[in-house]
Amino acid sequence: MISATTHIARLARAGFVFAREGVFGAVDPSLVPPPGQLALKIARLIERRGAKSGQRLTRALTRMGPAYLKLGQFLATRPDVVGVFMARDLESLQDRLPPFPQVEAEAVIAASLERPLAQAFASFGPAVAAASIAQVHRGEVERDGVRRAVAVKVLRPNVAARFRRDLADFFFVAHQAEAYSAEARRLRLIEVINTMSRSVAIEMDLRLEAAALSEMAENTRGDPDFRVPAVDWDRTTHNVLTMEWIDGIALSDHARLEQARIDLPDLGRKVIQSFLRHALRDGFFHADMHPGNLFLDEEGRLVAVDFGIMGRLGLKERRFLAEILLGFITRDYRRVAEVHFEAGYVPQHHSVENFAQAIRAIGEPIHNRTGTRPELILLQKTMVVVEGVARGFDPKLDIWKIADPVVREWIERNLGPIGRIESALGGAGDLARVLAGLPDVAGRAVAVIEQLEVMTREGLTLSPETIAAMGRTEGRRSRWWTLALWIIAGTFIAILVAIRQL
Repeated sequence: MISATTHIARLARAGFVFAREGVFGAVDPSLVPPPGQLALKIARLIERRGAKSGQRLTRALTRMGPAYLKLGQFLATRPDVVGVFMARDLESLQDRLPPFPQVEAEAVIAASLERPLAQAFASFGPAVAAASIAQVHRGEVERDGVRRAVAVKVLRPNVAARFRRDLADFFFVAHQAEAYSAEARRLRLIEVINTMSRSVAIEMDLRLEAAALSEMAENTRGDPDFRVPAVDWDRTTHNVLTMEWIDGIALSDHARLEQARIDLPDLGRKVIQSFLRHALRDGFFHADMHPGNLFLDEEGRLVAVDFGIMGRLGLKERRFLAEILLGFITRDYRRVAEVHFEAGYVPQHHSVENFAQAIRAIGEPIHNRTGTRPELILLQKTMVVVEGVARGFDPKLDIWKIADPVVREWIERNLGPIGRIESALGGAGDLARVLAGLPDVAGRAVAVIEQLEVMTREGLTLSPETIAAMGRTEGRRSRWWTLALWIIAGTFIAILVAIRQL
């Protein structure tokens, strides 16, 4: 187990970088406890010249490396933790880093595929894109005398070890914060880092990204406006993902789209409707649909790449989403309010009528103008991004009109007569599984009750050795935690205040 001293030493380096980049410059000293005020004064002394302007926290996180970069991007999705303004600032973080050497990439591929690079690929070029976890090369494979282009994604060497080290530091800070701060417990900082850790773990196994590509390919096989690259499973491992090379026009390249005389409003429609189909129909969607990850092929279809971050919705969540959308489309604000209460989005002590009135106040202005305010539409970051991409092609886009056919089709299919029959059959299966497990549950419940009765009657007894060991452990823990808190207070309390104020 890593000692507290090791964590503190590494975190002190992070604090130094934040100080050099001027992160603490925007902090109001009156809002910081006395130890933090002293740390602020020291931080201002080492602030580099010219660090007072621009996106200070963004620069600092980029300098700290891949894990901190990912942390910033993840926090951009959590305005409840860092505040709305800082979340918007962090959205500008670009996951672009210098590529690692070609020879290292080739060595990773050869080791992962267990054959020389020349046997796996007819040609293998330099990196065309590099991010915090992996980079992409263009290559060629030969089959039946025909060469075809492929994209080869390669994990950075030792990236997993570096992420584990930095994530351990993040967990250390989160545990300390929750142990001594009610605000940190309210924000559930440990769960925030846990969620980020799970997401990163998935991104660092490229077989899982390949599986996501394969699953979405099956889901969208009949879609006229959308497809995904084909996976080359013979050249895909934990560290390497090989897939079809996409020669389409990136949706971020507006100049090429205009030169190709693409119908931009129709392109916006494809983006919105494709996302809604995946979220509602499949419950499985691309959760990073920014313009750089979307292409338009020669047949006019959208092609998505980079499937490291995916989202899932259960049937219950899809029903709530569809009903909320349909309520806005049809202006049935009472039903929108009821769905929010049924989903548990609004505490039960509030009034449905008052909430419906608030929803109407939001919905009517949206219907009365050609544009919309993205943050009010779906309460889901991915949808906000998708809506922003679509409106980039059509500023007058009417999202309700575009969403209407997809939402109604899903509701008719799933909440109509056929959907009710299928739900009833599914419910019968669930009931049968529950009934089958009842004897087991009852047995465990009886055992727990008996143990509780014994504890109530006789009390919980600990041996003298156990009590002494607990005392020694608690004493050491208390001393370390006190030292850690005083050192961390000088930097990370100030960092939290800076994040709120920047």
